[in-house]
Amino acid sequence: MSYATAGWPGWLLGAVAVTALSVSELPGHGFSPATASAAPASTAAASPRGQGPLIVAHRGASGHAPENTLAAADAAAELDTAWVETDVQRTRDGELILLHDTTLNRTTDVEEVFPDRAPWRVSDFTLAEIDRLDAGSWFGPDFAGEGVPTLAEFLDRLSANDQRLLLELKSPDDYPGIEEEILAELGERGWLDEWYPGQRLVLQSFDAASVRTVHELAPRVETGFLGTPPVAEIADYAEFADQINPRHADLTAAYVESVQAVRGPHGRPLKVYTWTVNDGALATRVAELGVDGIISDVPEVVRAALAS
Repeated sequence: MSYATAGWPGWLLGAVAVTALSVSELPGHGFSPATASAAPASTAAASPRGQGPLIVAHRGASGHAPENTLAAADAAAELDTAWVETDVQRTRDGELILLHDTTLNRTTDVEEVFPDRAPWRVSDFTLAEIDRLDAGSWFGPDFAGEGVPTLAEFLDRLSANDQRLLLELKSPDDYPGIEEEILAELGERGWLDEWYPGQRLVLQSFDAASVRTVHELAPRVETGFLGTPPVAEIADYAEFADQINPRHADLTAAYVESVQAVRGPHGRPLKVYTWTVNDGALATRVAELGVDGIISDVPEVVRAALAS
């Protein structure tokens, strides 16, 4: 099944096959005043180049609340951070949940609740079992009882908060077919109804094959590859990825420039989002390298540094 048109308004259907347009040529740009009122209030978020780096809350505002929880999304909203990054995996009974590690023991009380189930892999537990876990107390007593959210619950919370999503497919090799399942969930909840790719949603992974699969299933969706491919291979990645997202220690100005010199599958220059930047001085340094986005546990620290 292809999600090239799933969940898209009718006026987009004729444009689905056109994946090499510039942003100015895509629906939602140059539109008439009559349709402008239907556009999101802030469309600049998906095109940060020339406006300073976009700030993304890493696993939610995970410096202020337990990572990848609804509380972390809310903390990012309270910090006026529209973009939230999180990780998705699949339970034994096929439900999509948000967790970074492929095991449950670092960020939940699974060792107490299920002491005989080591090594506590996500894929070995049902959603009902995971719902019994406390995913907040490890962070602090104020978050006792915070649960591991499903992707559906997280999407609904982001919608309520008017936030946007950078979604990482975590260890997709462990979950065959997860790309199609994620896209189905996104489509059912209206997250594929974007005015242009990347306006509200980006899917990324360290697994290039998974990123390619997402692009093939839903060519309108903006995608990112996590890592630092050699400059000579960037054009190959640009066939299916709109972003190249390295860790900050791997960045140089020359590398950023080399990435941005290549156009991606939607005809736009590739973007560079870097992670995980939690220090003001470091945020300033990577911004000076020309990155398009900065992913941080403490987005307010990055914002203050860039503003100063």
